[in-house]
Amino acid sequence: MRFKSLALAGAALLSLGLAGPAQAQTEIQWWHSMTAVNNEWVNDLAKQFNESQKEYKVVPTYKGSYPESMTAAIAAFRSGNAPDILQVFEVGTATMMASKGATVPVGKVMKDAGVAFDPSGYIPAVAAYYTAPNGQMLSFPFNSSTTVAYYNKDAFKKAGLNPDKLPTTWPEVFDAAKKLKASGHACPMTLAWMGWTQLESFSTWHNVEFATHKNGLDAEGYKARLKMNSPLHVRHFDDLARLAKNGEFVYRGRNSDAQASFTSGECAMIQTSSGYYGDVAKNAKFAYGIAPLPYYPDVKGAPQNTVIGGASLWVMAGKKAEVYKGVAKFFEFLSNTKVQAASHQRTGYLPITTAAYNLTNASGFYEKHPGTDVAVNQMVRKVTDNSRGIRLGNYVQIRTIEDEETEQIWSGKKSAKDALDAIATRGNELLAKFEKSYKK
Repeated sequence: MRFKSLALAGAALLSLGLAGPAQAQTEIQWWHSMTAVNNEWVNDLAKQFNESQKEYKVVPTYKGSYPESMTAAIAAFRSGNAPDILQVFEVGTATMMASKGATVPVGKVMKDAGVAFDPSGYIPAVAAYYTAPNGQMLSFPFNSSTTVAYYNKDAFKKAGLNPDKLPTTWPEVFDAAKKLKASGHACPMTLAWMGWTQLESFSTWHNVEFATHKNGLDAEGYKARLKMNSPLHVRHFDDLARLAKNGEFVYRGRNSDAQASFTSGECAMIQTSSGYYGDVAKNAKFAYGIAPLPYYPDVKGAPQNTVIGGASLWVMAGKKAEVYKGVAKFFEFLSNTKVQAASHQRTGYLPITTAAYNLTNASGFYEKHPGTDVAVNQMVRKVTDNSRGIRLGNYVQIRTIEDEETEQIWSGKKSAKDALDAIATRGNELLAKFEKSYKK
């Protein structure tokens, strides 16, 4: 029997040899901008997909910050070396839409590969943002987030504040900042992603216009112009300027730079991305709470809903059919309800499908981790023309202008009105250029 087994084994090996080498895997190059714990998440997703089948291999590559990776991809596309999948943050959406011939709509990729894809299964606010006026979904929703507030409950307790009753209005935030300062806290409040949290989300949360043409989302959105220097916006930045002068708000830099100061315990309050949750959950050494963004209670229609953030996955043009099939299979994997739910629970990014939200809710996750449902609750409300989202051309550059001008407020070099007027003027010049290029 032993010789018979050896003979059979030898025959099997011989047949494999005669059949030739195993078919090589098709590699899918994925450029992204995830760092720290979210970089670990991206790598784990690729690993899980690669281990689930043998035909395709997704290779995730960190290419720098969102603006850096987008710039690198544009250069790579022009030289014929673009990645297969590119992660693009939400403010780059209008620019990608206007880049005719550079991308392939995700709906087409899925259809051509014969992979089922139903955009109606996604949370409406998410799907709508990445969908063209003609109803075609252009990119695949991936790490969709929104703005939320994080509070250091230990610092609240020390300041004599109720750690179980977090601020819900701006007057309450201002009062908390004053008491935190009086208790000896050197950084009562900081803010990340200034333009996103304090201009864009502030506008949608208060149901006020940020830009014309439904914030750039209607059929003629390429004609949009900024309107974020209204009396309410000026009032808000006047308030923040007062807090900065009193040392109750401490500016800690652009983009996500301020987050580290909250995680370390240096700053007691921060408003930033729901996708920051993974970092806080893993690294914060204090009790923390998550709450909705604060609002001005005297503003009619507030609170409304916050604006989408994070990024989506764009499929680049000029690839072979087998690559697109692999991309479709990967997106199908990412759409799996269990995968979606696990990603949401791990990172704090939105569960981009209704099924993933329902699964998370049924599992008791929100009860075990209070506040993790805040982002979802802020996004599932019925939207208005002022709150559906913000999609503008050249917005990467406009975000930089927002940082430059608001920094002038914190340093005392400009009034809130002058700074916001300057953002509108400079930003509208860029929007005018975008409109001209769009018409070509």
